[in-house]
Amino acid sequence: MRSSPLEAAHEAAGATFTDFAGYRMPVRYSSDLAEHHAVRTAAGVFDLSHMAEIGVTGPDAVAFLDHALAGTFGAMTVGRAKYSLLLAEDGGILDDLVVYRTEEHVFLVVANASNRQVAVDALTARADAFDVQVSDDSDTTALVAIQGPAAAGTLDALVVADRLQPETPLDELRYYRVLHALFDGAEVLVARTGYTGEDGFEIYSDPSIAGDIWDALLQTGADRGVVPAGLAARDTLRLEAGMPLYGHELGTDVRPAQAGLSRVVATSGSFVGDSGVEPAPGARVLVGLVTEGRRAPRAGYDVVHEGQVVGTVTSGALSPTLGHPVAMAFVDPDLATEGQLLHIDVRGTAIPSTVTPFPFYRRSPRG
Repeated sequence: MRSSPLEAAHEAAGATFTDFAGYRMPVRYSSDLAEHHAVRTAAGVFDLSHMAEIGVTGPDAVAFLDHALAGTFGAMTVGRAKYSLLLAEDGGILDDLVVYRTEEHVFLVVANASNRQVAVDALTARADAFDVQVSDDSDTTALVAIQGPAAAGTLDALVVADRLQPETPLDELRYYRVLHALFDGAEVLVARTGYTGEDGFEIYSDPSIAGDIWDALLQTGADRGVVPAGLAARDTLRLEAGMPLYGHELGTDVRPAQAGLSRVVATSGSFVGDSGVEPAPGARVLVGLVTEGRRAPRAGYDVVHEGQVVGTVTSGALSPTLGHPVAMAFVDPDLATEGQLLHIDVRGTAIPSTVTPFPFYRRSPRG
């Protein structure tokens, strides 16, 4: 099992660990609820060093990404980020990714930890006809994120203290943007992306300084209510925000349109998987469900309508922010209309549930 470069910091903070995609990662420090609420009201600091970072460099980088992924990248200026999909030849989803353009011919592709080798192998194989280099930089890259309303103020305080020196002012870094910076003199990338539904930042660095970044964020943010947060809180946060998780809502048996990701797929040009991108007629589609009572649906539970199984829950939890259960499920397309009443079989009890648009939770606008 692999270890994060921050493992000692997690142990010192009293973390409970779990095996996640072959990494020993913190699942919680205090309690799932406390960490979840901290992110919604202040901010949480997450260790995401298990994520896969893949470099794409060379004069054909744009053309290569247009071919290898289900998107178009020529219009991306330096400093932009884009959500994209890596598809199999038949159109199934191999992984969902975030792509950053950090220099004119340099891109950083961030894949899910569980799909690191799949993504590296697929991108490497698809690079043969292009003048590009594909490199697996995961082991030489650490990733620390701060998410929540206090995230921007915490980073601003580090700028004032001259520990963080961005190439441009942080207040110019908009959502889905990335910039180069120095942290205590060492090069880092600062991105304004996230997976919680809150404003936040992700800092990519050499593993040797990840501990200093982690400590600085927690120490500087302590008076703002910033705390360390584990994978359990991250999962309920992303569920409230209606963000899919690979292995639950996404997989090789899912086509982008089924998961509501048609907007991600290029409508012109050719890319690997384009011929199979459309789902079969009648294929189930992803919906949000708000459930009555307090019994939370779980992945694998049946969705029922008029006595017939019409779908399957992929993720579910009692929402800490909203106070009622929410779930994501694939259901028959004729039952995917907002307001449709369905039932979830929760251990033999049919629990009423209503089809609801994503996200379940939406943060208040900044400022």
